[in-house]
Amino acid sequence: MTLPLEDFLTGARWFGGKGRPLAVTGVRRLGLLGDERRGTGSPALALDLVTVDYSDAEGGTEYYQLPLSCYSEPQASLEHAAVGSTEDPDLGFVHVYDAVHDRQAMAHLLEAFDRQPTGGPLRFERLPGHDLDLGTHSTLFSGEQSNSSVAFGEDSLLKVFRKITPGRNPDITVHEVLTRAGSDHVAALFGWLESDSLLEGEVLQLAMLQQFLRTASDGWELALSSVRNLFAEADLHANEVGGDFAGEARRLGVALRETHETLAQHFPTRTRSTDEQAAVAAAMNARLDAAAAIVPQLVERVPAVRRVFDAAAGLTDVAVQQIHADLHLGQTLRTVKGWKIVDFEGEPAKPLAERQLPDTPWRDVAGMLRSFDYAPRVVERTYDDSDPSATEQRAYRSAEWSKRNRTAFLAAYAGRDLTPQENLLLAAYVADKAVYETVYEARNRPTWVSIPLDAISRVRPS
Repeated sequence: MTLPLEDFLTGARWFGGKGRPLAVTGVRRLGLLGDERRGTGSPALALDLVTVDYSDAEGGTEYYQLPLSCYSEPQASLEHAAVGSTEDPDLGFVHVYDAVHDRQAMAHLLEAFDRQPTGGPLRFERLPGHDLDLGTHSTLFSGEQSNSSVAFGEDSLLKVFRKITPGRNPDITVHEVLTRAGSDHVAALFGWLESDSLLEGEVLQLAMLQQFLRTASDGWELALSSVRNLFAEADLHANEVGGDFAGEARRLGVALRETHETLAQHFPTRTRSTDEQAAVAAAMNARLDAAAAIVPQLVERVPAVRRVFDAAAGLTDVAVQQIHADLHLGQTLRTVKGWKIVDFEGEPAKPLAERQLPDTPWRDVAGMLRSFDYAPRVVERTYDDSDPSATEQRAYRSAEWSKRNRTAFLAAYAGRDLTPQENLLLAAYVADKAVYETVYEARNRPTWVSIPLDAISRVRPS
């Protein structure tokens, strides 16, 4: 009897290949913690790596990590997380469950981080300075899309990477550098888990353990609340309402600037060659052409956007460094001690080698500016649009909120007026991000495509 892994994968929220024809072509055991045969009643925790091959025109191979709780008897409390039953080569006949739902299995992992066992196929790396609280129990976060996160009480947070790319994960490497540097703008890294079982000649990094930000509020949700507060105060401007967000936008701008400064001190920096800058602009133009073929409303806007990209192609002395590379309000948390930036993994859909390349910090800035433009437009869509005058007023107030917070954020980040080159570079990255958004919205939320299209209409080459 084999586990129905294809059914399990395609039903998992974090699986990235939904809707594509696929086959599970391999399962590799990376490690085993605990042992059900000891008669303790606690599960064995198997960490398996599944190979998925796609048979559509795009093709390709992906790897997914499955942490599995293995019991000799069925567990009614875990039925919602059941994977199936099988004759396991290491454990005999077992009933198998998705381990992130199982507090006993997660306790195995936390204890292993504390003990740091040696000699096995798994390496539990730790940074000094924090004693783990082993008396806590785990709680699975339900909202994540591409990974699985488990909180241990109010002490630590374990992020289990689901899609595994051979090589060192930027989420770990960047957090390690920022933690060792004493940055106030990230959750401190406590440790990480990797496997000795190399794939494609590269290490496999499986999970990271970090500080749990107990008082944190999601930056995106805070922005939405601010917009709702503005809409509720029909006679007041954005700077007059109690929920004005501009102060937070300024603090977030400072946090990003200081994070970029720290990264520049600890990672390599350099200047793009003229050929590299031309290639970046060419890639933007290629994405623009591909998007116009998918989103017909974009076609009439192509010439103006192309002028921006073509102008950016000739820029010189563009400094690049380690950045976040997928920054928006949803990647920020507000705590009592200030803003924290999370998820330095980069865009998960991109190859690891591409995610590890240095880029200009203005790309991160552009991502935040687009997020400030999105927030009020999203709230607008929750209101009844049957009253044209009310709809027009909300549109005006949306634009006011967006401009006020984009201006506050950018002024705090730069601390000065931008140079003409910086303005052009930032405009190119904002336009490139909005072009990406048109494709995403056309495919997933067609009624929202006007949000990035309106932003593209405001693009100017100078």
